[in-house]
Amino acid sequence: MEKNSRIYIAGHRGMVGSAIVRALEQRGYKNIVFKTSAELDLRNQQAVEDFYAGEKPDYVVVAAAKVGGILANNTYRAEFLYDNLQIQNNLIHFAWKYQVKKLLFLGSSCIYPKLAPQPLKEEYLLTGELEPTNEPYAIAKIAGIKMCEAYRDQYGCNFISAMPTNLYGPNDNYHPENSHVLPALIRKFHEAKMSGANQVEVWGDGTPLREFLYADDLADALVYLLENYNEKGFVNVGCGEDISIGDLAQLVKKVVGFTGELVFDASKPNGTPRKLMDVSRLFATGWRPKVELETGIGMAYADFISRTATNA
Repeated sequence: MEKNSRIYIAGHRGMVGSAIVRALEQRGYKNIVFKTSAELDLRNQQAVEDFYAGEKPDYVVVAAAKVGGILANNTYRAEFLYDNLQIQNNLIHFAWKYQVKKLLFLGSSCIYPKLAPQPLKEEYLLTGELEPTNEPYAIAKIAGIKMCEAYRDQYGCNFISAMPTNLYGPNDNYHPENSHVLPALIRKFHEAKMSGANQVEVWGDGTPLREFLYADDLADALVYLLENYNEKGFVNVGCGEDISIGDLAQLVKKVVGFTGELVFDASKPNGTPRKLMDVSRLFATGWRPKVELETGIGMAYADFISRTATNA
């Protein structure tokens, strides 16, 4: 990419999109295109075509999506399928029509079969049934991957896809019901600390293993792929290491400074026993993450504090 290339980041205000913007700006890319959802409804086909015709981006990153935790995924199944299909269909199709040089589509680790072997290799896609609770979202993301591959096969488009692991960092969602496990723990321990509670309860027995990647490490990997990767096959993006929920909770407790007791409620569901991405394809290119988990949690907690103070 040239430093003056016109780069459109769809979803630039989210945790991932804003991290991509930071990564691009740090590397000297200044010609970045922004449109809020109020300015451009990505589900609207005509609006998206008009945007491409007017702005003429050279590069496009599809970081916009309707996202949420298990409850939201399972409750709004039709919206998660329809909205995400509309968004990616419009962005990918008109990227071809208006001759975008390169497009990067972001998927999710939930594309893999529920009972796929661990760690999750790219070739495990479509080898088994999906996790039922987030099946509509996963199907939409799989369709996006296959759409990028199909436009590459038929039209020669340089459209690539990346599948991030569990993410955390600045601009994360700390909603008490709709957030993911790490930001939920940050909020839970902080509120317990501030209220003087003597214990914090964590769902499950603490044994499930999960992988976590700091959002700015993901953004660094994505810009690296934009600059260097031009292959058909999608790429897993993660750190290649996992941690038990129990150890994660202890780490968050330490970072937040909560001094009470940690209690696991084994009557609550554990979820999948392990979820780790095989990142050998990405690591073979020379890329590595930089942010250690404890350091990243500290930065995420500082972000949570600043946003809590701002919204107070």
